[in-house]
Amino acid sequence: MIYIKRLIFLLFIVSSCQSTGQLKIENRIAKELKEVSAAEIAKDSDIIWVIQDAGNDNNLIGLDNNGQIVRNIYISNAKNKDWEDLTSDNQGHIYIGDFGNNNKKRKTFKIYKVNDNDLNTGSAVAEVIEFSLPKNQKSEDFESFFIYNNCFYIFSKENKKFVVLKVKNNVETQVAEVHSEYKLKGKNNKITSADISEDGETVILLNHDKLWKITNFENDAFFSGDITEVDFDHDSQKEGICFKTDATVIITDERKHSEGGYIYSFNLN
Repeated sequence: MIYIKRLIFLLFIVSSCQSTGQLKIENRIAKELKEVSAAEIAKDSDIIWVIQDAGNDNNLIGLDNNGQIVRNIYISNAKNKDWEDLTSDNQGHIYIGDFGNNNKKRKTFKIYKVNDNDLNTGSAVAEVIEFSLPKNQKSEDFESFFIYNNCFYIFSKENKKFVVLKVKNNVETQVAEVHSEYKLKGKNNKITSADISEDGETVILLNHDKLWKITNFENDAFFSGDITEVDFDHDSQKEGICFKTDATVIITDERKHSEGGYIYSFNLN
């Protein structure tokens, strides 16, 4: 029995350090989190913030580098209608994107702002940014966003041409602006998460088996820059990505039985 326990421990250590395709496995996420749908590291923090998808509790969850839960914040005035992504600002506030829309029938969408002072508590009241679509914009499934120059850029999940919405970071009800439309080259190009580096010079867009790195753009004309597709040589339900440094990203995927549910790192250089 002691031998078996030691063997299991050694296998865990080996698996936690191995590479999967181009990705490095850092650790497995706590087993009670089946549908991790985002990843975000706030300024001056080592905690990896995650959420779970529609139908799960309305909790903002913080993980340590071992994938264990160290924060579990109940957002008391929110409902997890379809939480999809996280972002943060220079003050360390965390924003929850409630804009998933699988049936493409939603009329209004929400972003919940969790103040940095509440990130050490067990319960928080979020500020609410509510938005609707412009009159001529059809309802889409949105799954990813980031904040840049105090505005949110929200990406629809499409295999073909996708839409980018622009929403001001004001706690109010507003109508989103259609910022741009773009079609990435190739197939299977649904964007599941996004982030921008702290220096504002690199955008990353995530798919289940790859990412796109965007550089050399001016202001918020992101698609005027250089777009590089990077394959992982690994396919899973990857739903979360964020910058750890300007050159390294953290990626999470959903758990399905014995597969997935990991924290990965990836070097962009």
